[in-house]
Amino acid sequence: MKRIVLGLCIIAAACAPKKEEQVVVEVENTAYYGEQHRLQFHFSPEAHWMNDPNGMVYYEGEYHLFYQYYPDSIVWGPMHWGHAVSTDMVSWEHLPVALYPDDLGYIFSGSVVVDKNNTSGLGTAENPPLVAIFTYHQPEMEKAGKIDYQYQGIAYSTDKGRTWTKYENNPVLPNPGIKDFRDPKVFWYEEGQKWVMSLAVLDHITFYSSPDLKSWTKESDFGFELGGHGGVWECPDLIRMGDKWVLLVSINPGGPNGGSATQYFVGDFDGKTFTPQDQETRWIDMGRDNYAGVTWSNVPEEDGRILFLGWMSNWNYAQVVPTEKWRSAMTVARTFELKDKDDKHILTSYPVKELEQLRGESMTVNSSGTKVDLMKSGYELADMDLNISTEAETLGQFELQFYNNNTDTLRFGYSKERQSFYINRDEVGNNDFSEEFNGDQLAPYDLDAKEMPLRVLMDVGSVEIFVNGGELVMTSLYFPESPFTNARLVTKNPQPIKAEGNIYKLKGIWNR
Repeated sequence: MKRIVLGLCIIAAACAPKKEEQVVVEVENTAYYGEQHRLQFHFSPEAHWMNDPNGMVYYEGEYHLFYQYYPDSIVWGPMHWGHAVSTDMVSWEHLPVALYPDDLGYIFSGSVVVDKNNTSGLGTAENPPLVAIFTYHQPEMEKAGKIDYQYQGIAYSTDKGRTWTKYENNPVLPNPGIKDFRDPKVFWYEEGQKWVMSLAVLDHITFYSSPDLKSWTKESDFGFELGGHGGVWECPDLIRMGDKWVLLVSINPGGPNGGSATQYFVGDFDGKTFTPQDQETRWIDMGRDNYAGVTWSNVPEEDGRILFLGWMSNWNYAQVVPTEKWRSAMTVARTFELKDKDDKHILTSYPVKELEQLRGESMTVNSSGTKVDLMKSGYELADMDLNISTEAETLGQFELQFYNNNTDTLRFGYSKERQSFYINRDEVGNNDFSEEFNGDQLAPYDLDAKEMPLRVLMDVGSVEIFVNGGELVMTSLYFPESPFTNARLVTKNPQPIKAEGNIYKLKGIWNR
């Protein structure tokens, strides 16, 4: 038996919504995270509904992950902040629910900062607080037809994030009369000795500043006529990367392959105004299943990395996918970098190096032909580090196929005719729960090279593919009858295609 301490209401009927206590449940080792489609090296809640990552902060050796959580159902409901910690962004320890709804409303998305100088006065100089900045969503006001039902509140912790106290004078940023006023992402702007907040406001971003996290002043707006506007803007994140700034903005709907997706802008920020380099809309991930992602705050300067995590789902079908005990998982943690290409800055994304600790036995690939078997040894969890090449002028058209003994086949490849990479999951298991789940996911790309590096992370129900060092990324869920055990590379070109590299069997993070 495995003794597990769960947060409030892991068993839906166990307690009332506002009661703050731990529930101890005895779970068989063999059953823990063993359900069909349960991802084995990605974070997911032990039970019930999860969506956006929130409050991601590094503090005293721990990466904190808070997340939108409804502890009474596997569909969206009154939002709480779930909580987990990790020392490596790979293996996670579940902690009790951090923030609960109250009279001011549900607890929507937000961020956590380390108030090192105790500007808020909510800690001490010797023990500065962690401060959570989040959106309150008041459902009764929404039902009454009002538009000012979202506003910003704060809470603080002085015990490494284990317990949280809501600020007695919430809200700290009242609603000025705008629908969709939410998802604050806050950082310390050293040059101006102030806190800066990026806030999603319907169809644009508003920047605010504060000396103390309690009083806020509007600085500027961004994005009224820039970027994608097929849906509401959400979950912004303004990130300093060298001498440039990158602004992440999630949008739902309006993604390039339908439903949810996250766009980004590269530009300059002077403490008040964000000025983009160009007006071209770009996306951090061209698959359908990476949304609302943000970066960890307070990562040590000596680390130097920009670390990202996203919600691995899509609002088009997130509430109807065929899982029964829980819903949703996160992507693997990723490192962001800026790459110069065609006189533009491209945001690249790649798995964090810590993930490599899960690698076990491996197999070497060095084969060529019009059909190349890559994997036949049943690597249900796999990390593929491959280089695809040809003796022809360019790679042309090729396809990676992942399959099992039940005729399920997942396809990823490049179409020369459409000048795009694609993922297709139409032939994978259970996919009739939503018409918006099927069809090609396309990623336009001018592939004029003779070779291309690919990194492929395959879990039992997801694939994350990083093309050319992460300058193009595609993340996709699937729900096969049984895990994939085989993979092959095929081409319709007359010239052989070659695959070189290593395929590693990965260990799961829940039952090691």
